[in-house]
Amino acid sequence: MWDAFVGFMINVLLYIYSMVGQNFGIAIILFTLLVRLVTHPLTVKQLKGSTAMAEMQKDKRWIEAQKKYKNDKEKLSQEQMRLYKELGVNPFASCLPTLIQLPIIIGLYQAVIQTLASTPFDLVQLTNKVYSGFLNMSQLIPLNNRFLWMDMGKPDLLYIPGLSFPIPILAVFVVITTYIQSKMTTPPPSGPNDQSAQMTGMMTIYMPLMMGYLAFTLASGLSLYFVASNVIGILQYALLGKANWSNLLPSKKTASS
Repeated sequence: MWDAFVGFMINVLLYIYSMVGQNFGIAIILFTLLVRLVTHPLTVKQLKGSTAMAEMQKDKRWIEAQKKYKNDKEKLSQEQMRLYKELGVNPFASCLPTLIQLPIIIGLYQAVIQTLASTPFDLVQLTNKVYSGFLNMSQLIPLNNRFLWMDMGKPDLLYIPGLSFPIPILAVFVVITTYIQSKMTTPPPSGPNDQSAQMTGMMTIYMPLMMGYLAFTLASGLSLYFVASNVIGILQYALLGKANWSNLLPSKKTASS
């Protein structure tokens, strides 16, 4: 089943590659757009979940519970889960698109590595995975694995004259765009004892770092997918009018009277 999934992704990538003048970087960007379109209903569900959580922060029952159980985190957590269930709020809805994309990310990594066949044996293996009558491999070989300064099959490291070390440009962009996208979809916390907000805040920090590490160590074709997916996601949230731009600004603490 998994081999069939990766094989399908290889054929989609090669088909797009053949349609865009054999530019593998553009093919990955268009493939990312296709994935985002297919998973758009999940994105809408994620935004609805975030909106529902934001509305719950204004619920009088939740505000009163925070005051009543401000010194009892366990009881406050129980009350929070009760309200989640009563209001039909799924606190993990914002994680759903990311979880759905995990097999796509893993499959894309394998598809990129297998598509950019580096040995005659790899090329034979690739040819065997192309659907018969769907693509003419003789017209696609040799595959162009260059895009801008990058080799799509290797980690992105840009050497700048005057510097003795390379710069992982894509990894930096992955961290920045992942952080922006996470902050834009994070509902405002209702208070310092809001445990779901604390968990989400931790994910907002750890997720960009994890994605940046993957971008630094794995093929730049996958890093390009990360950046393109994040940028398209940010545009989706903005066009749907659900982007929390205020989350990107430093919070202002009001002085207690």
